[in-house]
Amino acid sequence: MSNITRRQFIKRTAAVGAACSIGFPSLIRGQGLNEKLQVGFIAAGGRAGAHTGAAHGEGCQCIAFAEVDKSRWGGVLGKKGWNQAAGYTDWRKVFEKHGKDLDVVFVATPDHTHYAPTMTAVSMGIHCYTEKPLTWSVREAQLLAAAYARNTKVVTQMGNQGHAGDGWRTAYEYVKAGAIGEIKEFHTWTNRPVWPQGYKRPAYSDPVPDNLDWDAWIGPAAMRPYIAKYRKGADIEDRHVGQSIYHSFAWRGIVDFGSGALGDMACHTTDGIYSIMKPGYAVTAEPIVMNGEVGDQWPKGMIVKSTYRAKGGRPGFTTYWYEGNKADGTPFMPEAPEELAMRGRKMKLPRTGNLLYGTKGKMLVEGDYWGTVRLLPLERQKEFGDPPKLLERSPGHHKEFFMACRGEKPREFSQSNFGYSGPMAANIQLGNLCARAGKKLVLNEAGEITSDPKINDLAWREPRNGWGALVTKI
Repeated sequence: MSNITRRQFIKRTAAVGAACSIGFPSLIRGQGLNEKLQVGFIAAGGRAGAHTGAAHGEGCQCIAFAEVDKSRWGGVLGKKGWNQAAGYTDWRKVFEKHGKDLDVVFVATPDHTHYAPTMTAVSMGIHCYTEKPLTWSVREAQLLAAAYARNTKVVTQMGNQGHAGDGWRTAYEYVKAGAIGEIKEFHTWTNRPVWPQGYKRPAYSDPVPDNLDWDAWIGPAAMRPYIAKYRKGADIEDRHVGQSIYHSFAWRGIVDFGSGALGDMACHTTDGIYSIMKPGYAVTAEPIVMNGEVGDQWPKGMIVKSTYRAKGGRPGFTTYWYEGNKADGTPFMPEAPEELAMRGRKMKLPRTGNLLYGTKGKMLVEGDYWGTVRLLPLERQKEFGDPPKLLERSPGHHKEFFMACRGEKPREFSQSNFGYSGPMAANIQLGNLCARAGKKLVLNEAGEITSDPKINDLAWREPRNGWGALVTKI
């Protein structure tokens, strides 16, 4: 094994979408089927509650956790049998002090602090479950995909729980049965953001609460003053006055920390696209329209168009992503197709969902998680009937992961593993990247931007000193 710097690491994994020359150690501990998995958590509050609950229900033993807000430590310490777990505000201490004993780590921090602990876990041979959107940047997602490919004993899962549902599987089976022919376009829309977004950075600041480790919360991003809540101001809508800005939720709309509506929801709402089409990296990505510019925060709304190359005998296709509102306050959404009608009356689209346009018909998928699947016109649904079942159904998103971690199933049984979710997250963040660049981006098959190589610098952020991944032995 050799010691390398992070810059050398990035350089050596530049073509992460293709074969990777970097190898990682396989340090997986032997795990008997009847032994308790030794788990750690990077975050204990908020979304992490779903993971602490699932792990506790599976009989896992928590030995350490990190949570920047001490008022949330009860999310771990309050679980029966976990009151002796070591708690820290700094995630690095979990690995430095307990890494040799950990079997599994869950990462459920804000987007900007996903990558460093996740890469650390994978490179130490620790199974890792990381919340969507997996990473904050394009390059981080590509690097995690490469790390997964080289660490063949590590089980991973991204937290897009809808991937365990039947919806995209049913849509896949309709497509394979020829119900709508070859797919030409996907139109995906969301009702997000539901948090403040599109504002300028406030000039005021507040004292940091005693319970919050602000340095650890900022992590790899540039340091800035703490602000508790939005105050009344010229560009702040009254409905957002009094809402939190950073901790504990509204960070999603701020570029340094969150990924906007794309990062929050596209890993759910576009999941079926990647499962059905298996596209690899996009060919192009461009912002069609934006309500506002990308500054300190993501815009109030936008439409992003991406194209994908032909692959595996199918033609290329185009995707459209709609989020937020127009300047007049109405939502960015596609037009409802004429076929969406009942008894001669045209129906409205649901507030979130997907439209699939094929050479022989259309399909409507309702909801964020690929819920109800309908062929259009609705009469065709009755005519076609149910498609033949081709895919195994999932026992559950957490269940897949735990079964693979215990060796009951192969690691690919955890189906939103980083080999699948890494390229998906990279494409999603590419949508944000083209919005930041304000122009169309063109990529090669390895996921590198060729239209303007300087934009590749925006695809990666050098972390603030000391807050990168603890990856030194490769």
